[in-house]
Amino acid sequence: MELAISKQECQKGEINMLQPLEDYVALILEKEEKTTASGIILTSEAKEKQAVGKVIAIGPKVEDLKENDRVIYQSYSGTKVELEGQEYLLIQTKNILAKLI
Repeated sequence: MELAISKQECQKGEINMLQPLEDYVALILEKEEKTTASGIILTSEAKEKQAVGKVIAIGPKVEDLKENDRVIYQSYSGTKVELEGQEYLLIQTKNILAKLI
């Protein structure tokens, strides 16, 4: 089954196909840096796993978060899903550590 959804619709939060349940949140992961500010290329061993994402959809029991909030989440938590070439993370709110303001 192929999903008919564009990347632009996903990034605008206009998707109807990805609706988290209960206290889950759907995040778009931020890209990991491949170079330092001075231009040094980082190997995969030197990079830390990025733990920042943007909220694109929330479940009905989620409080204190809304779409487009940037959050820091606990590393190695949640379930990664790929739709139309875009990777998402479905995560429970208890694994979200902070909201960036």
